[in-house]
Amino acid sequence: MRTAPTPGRWRSGRASGWATAFMGSPVPRGFLGWLHRGPSTLVEVNPRSRARLRAMILSDLALRPATRAELPAVLALLADEDTVVDPRSVTVTEAHERAFADIGADPRNEMLVLTDGALVLGCLQITYIPGLGKGGAERALVEAVRIRADRRGGGLGRELMERAAARARDRGCALVQLTSGKRRTDAHRFYASLGYARSHEGFKLPL
Repeated sequence: MRTAPTPGRWRSGRASGWATAFMGSPVPRGFLGWLHRGPSTLVEVNPRSRARLRAMILSDLALRPATRAELPAVLALLADEDTVVDPRSVTVTEAHERAFADIGADPRNEMLVLTDGALVLGCLQITYIPGLGKGGAERALVEAVRIRADRRGGGLGRELMERAAARARDRGCALVQLTSGKRRTDAHRFYASLGYARSHEGFKLPL
């Protein structure tokens, strides 16, 4: 084992919080995996062990409907997908309050958050749409997909989307659909890696 250098963008974590260091900020190229051990030591682990550790860490995460107390954190994620926005700096307007309440009151709508304890790591909104096609089965529309900018690269986006798809499948939905901006080529590759196909052209009309 050898001690890792201390990358400026990594979080040191707590003595017992090796998950924070392991799943923290974007991982540099050539990364094998560093296990937090003690207050300030990172120990190199091999790729196989890293995969096991990743599975352990992801198993501790929860995907669930957002609470009102988490609304600022959700709005912070939606405000800027490339920068970490402090939820305390977000202004929650009456329109936000009304929309959040409407989502919560609608059995076909969910604002979901991916959490690690009290920390909101990601979010998405999922709407279950009834229809006469697909044998009358619902389809799930996924929107507002976000992962904290400083937590990308550790598999959280994939975990978020796979858990959302499983949630829709358990509900009886026939398919999951989404749209993505044409210039977001990295997102397109990500969705393709999850099995999403470019089956339609999307159109929007601002009102």
